[in-house]
Amino acid sequence: MLRLLSLLQTPRDWTGAELADRLEVSTRTVRNDIERLRSLGYPVHATRGSVGGYRLEAGAVVPPLLLDDDEAIAVAVGLRTSAGGAIGGIEETALRALAKLEQVLPQRLRRRVNAVQAFTVLVPPRDDEPTIDPDVLTLLAGACRDRVRLRFGYRDREGAPSRREAEPYRLVNWGRRWYLVAWDIDREDWRTFRVDRLVPRLPLGARFVTRPLPDEDIAAYVARGVTGSNWGFRARIVVHAPAAQVSERIGRWVGTVEPIDEGSCLLDAGAPSPEMMAVYLGLLDADFTVTDPPELVDHLRRLAARYRGSTAA
Repeated sequence: MLRLLSLLQTPRDWTGAELADRLEVSTRTVRNDIERLRSLGYPVHATRGSVGGYRLEAGAVVPPLLLDDDEAIAVAVGLRTSAGGAIGGIEETALRALAKLEQVLPQRLRRRVNAVQAFTVLVPPRDDEPTIDPDVLTLLAGACRDRVRLRFGYRDREGAPSRREAEPYRLVNWGRRWYLVAWDIDREDWRTFRVDRLVPRLPLGARFVTRPLPDEDIAAYVARGVTGSNWGFRARIVVHAPAAQVSERIGRWVGTVEPIDEGSCLLDAGAPSPEMMAVYLGLLDADFTVTDPPELVDHLRRLAARYRGSTAA
């Protein structure tokens, strides 16, 4: 029955003959075991006919699941991470689920999970870092899935309130922050909203017809918008290295990289100050050319003179 359940958890239809062949039993045994699974709460749906078969579907309750070794480890590590994550209100729930899972893990898997936990350090959030209401996150994800309009209150960076109506398309998780990519109805343009600044208003609106997304790479689209709005200091720097190499050396929260040719690229970056921008540039381990803004050029000249002086004989 456990082997049968494992097969049924694969998202496809199985004929009785296929299941019997895989399990090396008769089709009658398959039918009997499926009835036993149903009596235990597993919603096994059957279709008749020449192409009929069996499929495990969603039911009214969550029955026990079978996980292979890698899946069990992934779930355990994910639950541990969620316990200290940015989504408020699920920490205790995640720890309860983790305790249940660890109780039934074989010793070989428990050792692997414990090793990850013992040698992994989670940086605790700062007091000013946002937390996300899981109910809000679920509502937004459902609106994206169902293509229904959202009405919500929103606060910008300065705390100024506004009322918005938008067509939601994607949720993007960036570190401890979540962003909603949506088409703003009143402004007739794409906007990226911080989820922790958003208060949905019920009921939800009417369904909408989907439109092409503003970028095939939504993560890059959000990165460009976030680096532009979060940092007060901006610069565009020509880096004399391939774009792929620069992308590996610098995080998306700093800026975006556009190739110029095979050996150079344009870094459109943001930082709190020229001093911090210089730190980012030093991490590139590549030559670069800066012509603007003047504050960054002056600061790099002072740094160059200071570094030359520090190594003088």
